[in-house]
Amino acid sequence: METPKKAGYPKTEKLKRQKLIERLFTEGQSVGQYPLRLVFLSVPENKVPLQIAVSVSKKYFKKAVDRNYFKRVLRECYRKHQHQIKEQLAEPQVMLFFYQTRDRLSFAEIEAKTQLLFAKWAKVQSTQKTEEDV
Repeated sequence: METPKKAGYPKTEKLKRQKLIERLFTEGQSVGQYPLRLVFLSVPENKVPLQIAVSVSKKYFKKAVDRNYFKRVLRECYRKHQHQIKEQLAEPQVMLFFYQTRDRLSFAEIEAKTQLLFAKWAKVQSTQKTEEDV
């Protein structure tokens, strides 16, 4: 019997390159599931199959303590449900994961929205694959 692989968020998966982040905003596609948004871009030249960054707007949460809390929640939701994304990857991707509201949702609500958002992203990926095949 195999032991399940531990879900993690290693340093190599953290998106930090400013040029890639700028490309995401200019060339990237977006899917949303209120209050979350995922901006993504295929980057075939990237050696890491998936890199992701999380962001919470200073516009909505003035205190760094609040922003950091929601960033931790987003990272944990990604960590727990990253398999939904990694199963659909055809080529390396970079992503930005946003929390975009003043509403203070609970961890359970954010986790449920994250699963819906990742499913929506997978649907967009599968439609792009079928369009490329045609």
